Amino acid sequence: MRRSLFAKLGALVAVLAIVAAACGGETAPQDDEPTDTGGQTETQTQLEAVIEAGILRCGVNDTVPGFGFLTADGAIEGFDIDFCIAMAAAVLGTDSPEEGTHYELVPVSADERFNALRSGEYDVLVRNTTWTSSRDGTEGMAFAHVNFYDGQAMMVRTDSGFDAVEDMDGATVCVTAGTTTELNLADYFQALGIENTPLTFEDNTQIQEAFVADQCQGWTSDRSQLAGIRSTFPEDEGGPEALVILDDIMSKEPLAPATLDGDSEWHDVIDMVVNGLIYAEELGVTQGNVADQASNPDDPGIAGLLGVAFEGGEPLDPGLGVDPTFMQGAIAAVGNYGEIFERHLGADTPLGLERGINALWTDGGIQYAIPFR
Repeated sequence: MRRSLFAKLGALVAVLAIVAAACGGETAPQDDEPTDTGGQTETQTQLEAVIEAGILRCGVNDTVPGFGFLTADGAIEGFDIDFCIAMAAAVLGTDSPEEGTHYELVPVSADERFNALRSGEYDVLVRNTTWTSSRDGTEGMAFAHVNFYDGQAMMVRTDSGFDAVEDMDGATVCVTAGTTTELNLADYFQALGIENTPLTFEDNTQIQEAFVADQCQGWTSDRSQLAGIRSTFPEDEGGPEALVILDDIMSKEPLAPATLDGDSEWHDVIDMVVNGLIYAEELGVTQGNVADQASNPDDPGIAGLLGVAFEGGEPLDPGLGVDPTFMQGAIAAVGNYGEIFERHLGADTPLGLERGINALWTDGGIQYAIPFR
């Protein structure tokens, strides 16, 4: 009985196989057979695309003094902009920011920055963007080494009568739409048990117009942004002295460049440029001495960073897909992390920011670079 059943099943399978072959016409290609891909043999990586184009496009801010700000002569300058220039020099081997041909700055709003990156409007986001779990996950971003540790704060008029955020019950607060700042504002006021009315705008220019028009009593953003905005507040509105940044620290804001998830090669290059600029400061490699150090490095750490041999050894190639000397171009273009900070944010600038936790770990801060080995 069992043999008869198996025989019938075997016959049925054979018949179905014949029918399937007849209906299918052509057989599917086997694993070792080539598949027609329309002439494209493999997907081009982002690194390959940037090198082929000969230009790096960076999504940036142009409304935050010190970080990314449109100057009177029409140029966008700042801390984040120098990181874009360094990345371009590292990838494309150009060490002169004055040439301006190896990078393109693409201003983008906070609300549109992730969509714009996903749609290919630029190659890397370098726009005072906070690294959060949902942006890393849901938004599909891959964040590089943090280039600025910040915290959210509140700015008010000096004569407002507010000494702390807890005094602002019922106040209207201006905030940029589509940011973690908006969420933090709600959380902080809720924790204090007080109310506020958020008034959202796309960028800082619109917020400043509303603030000057007394549409809001407070302006919340990252502390560093508020310091930059305060430094350029119009003199006919009282200048910087007309504003005060309250002491409250409303959140943690680790700011970092971002690329799209799924291209680890491109992310690794961007990540290592940021890391390398921090490491250069730690090792004492500067814009002024990088050429000399590349010719005769003082120690193996410097040799590894600059991709040159040390005492007869072999130069380090970290296998990132770019020339092993990539950090020479980056440092020659903008200097090390400390030089970038002091140029745009430090004591001799209108912002006058202290390094604080953005100091090197050897100086009491938390900026800590991995070694090039």
